[in-house]
Amino acid sequence: MLRHHHKVLLVGDGAVGSSFAFSLLQTTQEVDELVIVDLKKDKATGESLDLQDITPLTSPVNIHAGDYSDATDADVVVITAGVPRKPGETRLDLVNKNAKILSTIVTPIVESGFSGIFVVSSNPVDILTTLTQKLSGFPKHRVIGTGTSLDTARLDVLLSEKLDLPVNEIDAFILGEHGDTSFGAFDEATVNGKPLKEVANLTDQDYAALEKAVKARGSEIINGKGATFYGVAKYLAYIVRAIIENRNVMLPVSVPLTGQYGIKDLYLGLPAIINRTGIERVVDYDFSEAELKKLTLSATKMKEVLDNVEL
Repeated sequence: MLRHHHKVLLVGDGAVGSSFAFSLLQTTQEVDELVIVDLKKDKATGESLDLQDITPLTSPVNIHAGDYSDATDADVVVITAGVPRKPGETRLDLVNKNAKILSTIVTPIVESGFSGIFVVSSNPVDILTTLTQKLSGFPKHRVIGTGTSLDTARLDVLLSEKLDLPVNEIDAFILGEHGDTSFGAFDEATVNGKPLKEVANLTDQDYAALEKAVKARGSEIINGKGATFYGVAKYLAYIVRAIIENRNVMLPVSVPLTGQYGIKDLYLGLPAIINRTGIERVVDYDFSEAELKKLTLSATKMKEVLDNVEL
């Protein structure tokens, strides 16, 4: 039986896009074709040639520059294009700039006949994922944003430092907006499978300080090196691999809310199962009352922004 030809189209060859491509090619043997689309065609061509240099050590992939019409038979379109955050800017400050860019990308891709899955990492990611679904008219499970996967990674790292434990023993999620109203789901967090709140002697002040440190982490990196890209690129590659290899992974990503927790018509960061269908399902969470309030606040803030977006 012939194996399906797996094709990924990347839109945006900035630091996140190129790091994503590099990570994807190193972690899966299942991608047969990678097309890079960027306003700077020369850069996309150079990127393709540079990435071809790793294929003798990874797997034989057809890597080339292209345009939106190449999405016709793609399995996944990854959108990293947009204006990055400048020092002092919030992710929400970017919304109108990036919403306009988004509409020029999604429309021609849908017109190409693309019938795969959109994965979005441009900021503000929950808003732009919501808009990608609206602009495309795609079923909601076929549009995914990177959501709070990156924030969750940052929390796990900070907790591992605080508890002096290996990071892979910690399972704690940051949920809600990928931004200033995100929150730690500490009631459900575990260390080696045991509840964090039983294992660790942390105070409410400790938890608040951890949340604050997670939120400051992005700015800290931007102030130091100008941009953040390895973490989000790795999670993008992980999501795309889960789709292409039908892996059923659970990850906190931007998912569509359709009435759960009293929220609808909006994407927010919550745990979901991801496989070749896209978002297989949003995991039901037994939130405490305090956490539910935080999730509702996130949703309210996102709605305010969405209502004022000019496309």
